[in-house]
Amino acid sequence: MIVFTDTICGSLAGAMSREWLETNGIGGFASSTIIGMNTRRYHGLLVAANVPPVGRVVVLSKLEETLVVDGRRHELGTNQFPGAIHPQGYLLLKEFRLDPFPVFTFSADGVTLRKSVFMVYGENTAVVTYEIEGAAGREVALETRALAAFRDYHGLTHENASFDAAVRQSGGVARLQPYPELPILYLAHDANQLDSKGCWYKNFEYEAERERGLDFQEDLYHVLTLTFDLSRRSSAVVIASTLEHTASEAADLRRLELERRAKTPAPAGGGELAQALRGAADRFLVRRDAFQTVIAGYHWFGDWGRDTMISLPGLALYTGRPEVARQLLLV
Repeated sequence: MIVFTDTICGSLAGAMSREWLETNGIGGFASSTIIGMNTRRYHGLLVAANVPPVGRVVVLSKLEETLVVDGRRHELGTNQFPGAIHPQGYLLLKEFRLDPFPVFTFSADGVTLRKSVFMVYGENTAVVTYEIEGAAGREVALETRALAAFRDYHGLTHENASFDAAVRQSGGVARLQPYPELPILYLAHDANQLDSKGCWYKNFEYEAERERGLDFQEDLYHVLTLTFDLSRRSSAVVIASTLEHTASEAADLRRLELERRAKTPAPAGGGELAQALRGAADRFLVRRDAFQTVIAGYHWFGDWGRDTMISLPGLALYTGRPEVARQLLLV
């Protein structure tokens, strides 16, 4: 388990250089920094592989949260804009850990909120769960704003009249498709209220792109706001996907992913380090049609033959999977 306390989380410079990555086995992923501030054009909560394992699209850039305790608002998000970091939710982030998924622990006004993120294997689906502590006898709500990009992951998007902001909702699922050539985004949730009045948030800055000498500013569309009343319950769910799910599926999806990861034991005698390395190796093995192939690197590479041959012994043979090695050679 990797853990960063508020010593790192509360330091903007230290936190910006530490990133997390969740993958789905078909080339898609979710990724950001440990404080949730996107610093790359490739960061996003749902980066879908539209033509697995490539054709990646940044569908949903992030969920921006506000914790409301007895009427007092505490912004949990962190973004970089021209000349400003706003809001500064990283100052409320007490811990980030991989256990085994990314878990963010915020504390505000005596209330603790834990947010976890994981991807469903074989699907372009990201599951976000929230758990609250210390809310007994208090009025507590969580507001979650969905900020969408809907663009090729190599590009950037800006305010435009072609963006269809219509949100269709039914039975705890919101549906939107701003451009007909891109996937539908389904947002399943168990919120008490949904507000589909949206607007453009302008001039997000991505520091890693600036350092690379590339375009680094982007506009994102605030498609909807979900409000959860956490005064009388302790959890909330949002599932972002190109497939239709329901919020009630979140617990089973989590259990299945934990079971899948538990079935990949480390090589004999390897210990915890070998287990961690095998888990990291699995992120690079993805499906292409009926075969497995190797992603050359995240965030921007696809599957390359040269890199596959270089990495094959470590990814497939040392980890005791000769059948995977055979498939890689057959691709």
